[in-house]
Amino acid sequence: MAKRKEDDFPSASDMKRARPGPAPGPGSGGEGSSEEEPERAPPQNLSLGSSTSHSVSGEFGVIESIQLENFMGYTMLGPVKFGSNVNFMVGNSGKNALLTALVVGLGGKSLGSSLKEFIKEGEESANILIKLRNRGDYAFKSDLYGDSITVHQHISVDGSASYELKSHSGSVVSSKKEDLIAILERFKIQVDNPVSVLREELSRQLMDTRNDGDRYKLFMKATELEQMREDYSQIMERKARNQHQIEQGEEQLEELKRQGIEIEEHFQNMVTLRKKLEDLKNEMAWALVNKTEREIDNMIGNINIGDQRTVILNQELEASKIKFSEAEKKYRTIHENMQKLTEEAAELEPQCIQANDDAMRTDRAYCQAEAFYNYSENEFNKLDKVSEQLHNQIDEMKKSLELAELEKQNKISMLKEKIRNFKDQEDTLVEEIKHLHQAIEKDDKEHSQIREQESYMQQILNDEQRQLDQLKDCKSEPLKRFGPQIPALLEAIEDAYRQGLFTYKPIGPLGACIRVRDPEFALAIESCLKGLLLAFFCDNHNDEQILQGLMKKFYPSGSSRPQIIISAFNCEVYDVTNRMAYHPEFPTVLAALEIDNAVVVNTLIDMRGVESVLLIKSKSLACTVMQAQRPPKNCIKVLTADGDHVFERHYYSCEELRPVYLGDIEMEISNLEKAVENKIEQLSAFQEHVCSLEKDVRKNRETIDSHYQDLKEIKVKVISFTSEIKDLEDEEQNQSIDISILEEEAQEIKEEMKEVEEKMKIRREEMEKLRQPKIDAEQRHEELKLKYKHMSELVESIRAERNRAALEVDTQHQSMLHYENRLKQHLDSLQVKKEELAMKERDLERETAQAKYICPERKEVTHTASVLDREINLLRQRIQSENYTHRSREDIMRQYQEAKERYLDLDNKVKNLKKLIKTMEDISKQRYEAYQKRRRNLSIQGKLYFDSLLSQWSFHGGIHFDHTNETLSVMFNRGDSGFNDLRTSSGERHYFSNFLLIVTLWSITESPFRCLDTFDVCLDSDHRKIAMDMILRIAHSQEHLQFILITPQYMNSLLPNSLIEILQIPDPERDGATQSSKAVSAEEED
Repeated sequence: MAKRKEDDFPSASDMKRARPGPAPGPGSGGEGSSEEEPERAPPQNLSLGSSTSHSVSGEFGVIESIQLENFMGYTMLGPVKFGSNVNFMVGNSGKNALLTALVVGLGGKSLGSSLKEFIKEGEESANILIKLRNRGDYAFKSDLYGDSITVHQHISVDGSASYELKSHSGSVVSSKKEDLIAILERFKIQVDNPVSVLREELSRQLMDTRNDGDRYKLFMKATELEQMREDYSQIMERKARNQHQIEQGEEQLEELKRQGIEIEEHFQNMVTLRKKLEDLKNEMAWALVNKTEREIDNMIGNINIGDQRTVILNQELEASKIKFSEAEKKYRTIHENMQKLTEEAAELEPQCIQANDDAMRTDRAYCQAEAFYNYSENEFNKLDKVSEQLHNQIDEMKKSLELAELEKQNKISMLKEKIRNFKDQEDTLVEEIKHLHQAIEKDDKEHSQIREQESYMQQILNDEQRQLDQLKDCKSEPLKRFGPQIPALLEAIEDAYRQGLFTYKPIGPLGACIRVRDPEFALAIESCLKGLLLAFFCDNHNDEQILQGLMKKFYPSGSSRPQIIISAFNCEVYDVTNRMAYHPEFPTVLAALEIDNAVVVNTLIDMRGVESVLLIKSKSLACTVMQAQRPPKNCIKVLTADGDHVFERHYYSCEELRPVYLGDIEMEISNLEKAVENKIEQLSAFQEHVCSLEKDVRKNRETIDSHYQDLKEIKVKVISFTSEIKDLEDEEQNQSIDISILEEEAQEIKEEMKEVEEKMKIRREEMEKLRQPKIDAEQRHEELKLKYKHMSELVESIRAERNRAALEVDTQHQSMLHYENRLKQHLDSLQVKKEELAMKERDLERETAQAKYICPERKEVTHTASVLDREINLLRQRIQSENYTHRSREDIMRQYQEAKERYLDLDNKVKNLKKLIKTMEDISKQRYEAYQKRRRNLSIQGKLYFDSLLSQWSFHGGIHFDHTNETLSVMFNRGDSGFNDLRTSSGERHYFSNFLLIVTLWSITESPFRCLDTFDVCLDSDHRKIAMDMILRIAHSQEHLQFILITPQYMNSLLPNSLIEILQIPDPERDGATQSSKAVSAEEED
């Protein structure tokens, strides 16, 4: 139920639905008394027909029907329709399913199990449909839902649940759980309250309990006083935390005040030492800058080398990652770029030739003018001799040019032949590398497969070796098979029993209490019983609590402990003759076990149905018995020798290979030793094969590295030879130009010799005019020549890149795995270096800015930073000896201001916390008074009702509440009349007293229905008749309430009555067919 707001304090008349909390504080007035004052109780009608909630007969909240689908053992059950007043549910197991579905379907949390465990085995989901009556003035949204509300809960196999709230017409109104909670609060339905819904296990405990403290806990939980006490405790804990925060805040205020005084006192004491410290800081700042600059230079050099390496690795990695089409696209792009650059170089070449011609022309004109001027100025007569010398020189150059041309052609042919040979070698190496990569990939794949098989085999070997060690250890101490703590735990149980702590000595573990007649069925029986083999048995709840305390000593907190089953030890073995599975050839699990203890036998029948499970060693024969023909009578499944479960329509294999708890130890040790030896031999063979594969891969990788080195050397040689051929071709053109110039000069000299004297003056002027154009033409020629040379080198580099791209296209898949890891490691290393460089550059900028800020003029520092740091530390130690921090005046002022602001802020927080504590004190006082008042009223109401109940049945006794010691005692004795012939023992009075307590708690709690499960099994026939008559009388006087009574007894003795319904619930189906339950009236039963 949702909690009310903290400030919502209910009045005395509305206390039943309040949710405040907790235990009374020490020193409270009036709570130390064990009895309430009757004169202060409000007057109430306490007859058996009274109720704390008055409404028209069954108009809201009562259960009209319940329907189950794939829930627990049922494919379909219901709808089971309930009467408005008294309903008896009889049957073997279906009644438990209906009560469980009621709690789960209405959002109960007291079951303690995962929802997916309620889904029928083999199904994917389950559904619960509960129809609640919704009539009268107190109906919940009657305009939307109508006369009834159907709560539909869908449970998925993953354990999740969803709700649908349907109207009377069947349409879905809401799917929110909040609306379901609102409906339950409106109708005052509490499925987690043991007084409203009392399940079988809790019913047995309550009826058997003799502890007054347990009765008091039941009273507190049923009336929701326990929740009120917990809420009150939370308020007091929160108040204590706030008080602690106030104390800490006051201590911090004193500390802040002291810091402010210290700052004010020390601020004036450090003027002298600061000057020297500032000088050292100036030197230190620039010393750090110098050190950082040196480190940055070294880092840049390393990063440049790394960047060059990154380019190569990126090219190789990109070629291996992308597909062939993408690599081909990259190749085309490079080729197009090279063509574009080639075209630009072709366009630049005529410009370069033109510039060369211009330079030569201007140079020639200038030389001619200078020659004429020099010849004319010196000896005009020597011109003829110079002309003859020029002709001789031209002839010699022509002869030399012919010889050089022949030698050059021979050399070019030789170089081209070498280039072709290197190309052939390159193609051969590329093909070999491709085959080697394929072989490496194949070996790596086989290596990975063998490693996986080796790892799986090693895991199996470790598991079997561990099992073998455990079995050898258990050989001397068989009980250790159930856990290493079991022998010590059993010894502790024996000691506790000898000391009288147990009423009956607990039995367990279960696996030690049974013996398998045929060892071949050990695994099958373990598969059937599962974790139940580790369970212990206790006769009563007190023994179970003591056993829990002993287990805590041997099992660490949070670890799994054995299950404890509470069952009366003074019982007899069930008679399962009528429902035992029968086959002339195969035994049941029950028949295959030797069991001396009746408690163990009954538990196996109740929890595992061992009387209905057959054992068949052969899988095929088991399938034939269960699936190929009609299953044997009363047989729900068959277990094979391998532990497999065979149902009529399903077959489930067992995951375990051998028994753990019930098998023969010697046989299991022998089998495990043979299996371990076999696994070791297989691992040895795997390791030898892995070593062979690793050796082949290593050899192939070394061969690939060698081929890549040869390819690199071949490419360098091809580029060198190509460049040499280009130089030889350019040399011929230059020599031809030189001869042409000499011939032109000789001819001009002959033609102009006669005019030299007349034109010498003119040539002098022309020579001066041609000087600057000559210089400009030569500069332009040099610029174009350099640009053309750069363009040619770029074309060659792109051509090399195109060749590499073509190689990458062929080898992309083989080299991807090899280079991906290398590139990642390199990039990570390079990124770290770059980040360190960026950080170092930021440090340099920061240090430079800081140094300039500290000392604008850069200083030449002779000392290292470490020396300066030591000097600064020594100076700071001197400053610290004066109890002064090394921060600036502004930092100290800022610190003082911050301390002042923190002081004011903390002071405000402390004041606010004190106000909050005052408010919480008022709230807690009101809460506590409400809690006391509600507890007193409920105690008085219960006491008066109990007295009235006993008086109407002529019984004697009373109920006593001791709130100080938190006990509730019930006293009951028969009267002198009415039942004088009743032979009542102390045990029967004890059971009947607990029954009277439950009836009394009904009178002080509210719920539209009451559910009791097997409440009468502990009573003898006479007390059972009295209890039944008492419930029927109360039910008939409270027709607005619904009573659902679950009992294994037959109800044939009841007289026919329109207010009584007897519901016969069928057992879970055996043949998969859908079953439904119909209400059978008392008249039909008769």
